[in-house]
Amino acid sequence: MKRSRFTSLRRGSGIGEGEIPLVWFSEVQWDFLSTRKQRLLQRFPENWRILFIEPYAFGRKHHWMPVRRGGVTVVTVPFLKSVQGRFAGLFDNVMLRGLVAGTGRFWMQWWVLLLGFGSSGRIIGLSNIHWGKVAASMPCRVRFYDANDDHLGFTGSPLWLREFLRTYLDACDLLFFVTPELLVSLQPKPGIRCIELGNGVEFDHFARPAGHVPPAIAGLRKPLLGYAGAMDWLDAGLVEATARAWPECTIVLIGPAYAADWWERQRALQALPNVHYLGKVDYREFPAYVQCLDLALMPLERSALKRVSHPNKLYEYTAAGVPVLAIDYCSTVAAARRVITVASTPGEFTRLVPEALADTAREARQAFARAHSWDTLAGIMIRELLACLQGGCR
Repeated sequence: MKRSRFTSLRRGSGIGEGEIPLVWFSEVQWDFLSTRKQRLLQRFPENWRILFIEPYAFGRKHHWMPVRRGGVTVVTVPFLKSVQGRFAGLFDNVMLRGLVAGTGRFWMQWWVLLLGFGSSGRIIGLSNIHWGKVAASMPCRVRFYDANDDHLGFTGSPLWLREFLRTYLDACDLLFFVTPELLVSLQPKPGIRCIELGNGVEFDHFARPAGHVPPAIAGLRKPLLGYAGAMDWLDAGLVEATARAWPECTIVLIGPAYAADWWERQRALQALPNVHYLGKVDYREFPAYVQCLDLALMPLERSALKRVSHPNKLYEYTAAGVPVLAIDYCSTVAAARRVITVASTPGEFTRLVPEALADTAREARQAFARAHSWDTLAGIMIRELLACLQGGCR
């Protein structure tokens, strides 16, 4: 059984005439969180053969043997990003960092060759900058960086990681970026082709009525306010202030946290009877939760990291048609003022809850979301990569 499964994986990833091989180094695991990478890659044509190299993360499911996700082959390879917290400082030692990186590189190359992605005619894509130096040295026809976040701005980002990113950027042919602010922070070399490609939404997935209320929220008191997304950049203080200001409202927090103990550390939120943390929800069920909200919240921290972000939850909320209240933390939110309620300060955010709840511009919100479909964005990425393959990057 195992032999048959592996043979099938290899046959599905082999490089034949007319096929385009792409190796993508990701900072997010395929099955952990539905992100930009999955949404884009799932839309590539069948003649693209895609290998998605995901990181190891403590306490999560891994794919030590390759698995297929649609037309994408996924495999887990531990690398420098796998070690976090107090142990991450060990990699400040150049020799130790080189030893671990060398082991990870060998592991990665073994799978790349075994699965049929060793050709120098491949495309190399990167969103995990820990792989920057390795990915910059791999022979290929096109090398690109998909800049979705300022990864150097993450808490605990080591100084040596800057060199990894710079090495890769200097080797790139093509750069996709989600906001102009992020492009400025990256400072790409002159001559590299830079394409603004924001985030988007599975419009039909969120707009189509789910037809049911998830049991986890069926008995909660209305009005129902909620945040749906990763918890790690949530402004917990703002959520607490909102819950205290409007005790007659229920606030639900829906989504995973990269830090496994995130909810355990939110003592102030746990003490509030009208705040409920529901944890991770399957992507197929996600729209049902969002559609049940009377008001979708975007109380994100206003940090340098988040100022360069492009939140796809904005489009998920608006595709579902629900009213949205956001703090003004990035230019993408500010540009959406005509269809959502935007607060300039935490105090204003709390005060604007009744006004945001009364917003009835459902059709305008959904029209806004429809213009940001993943189909359109994937088409742009594919077109630009093909142009580069044909010598049109410069």
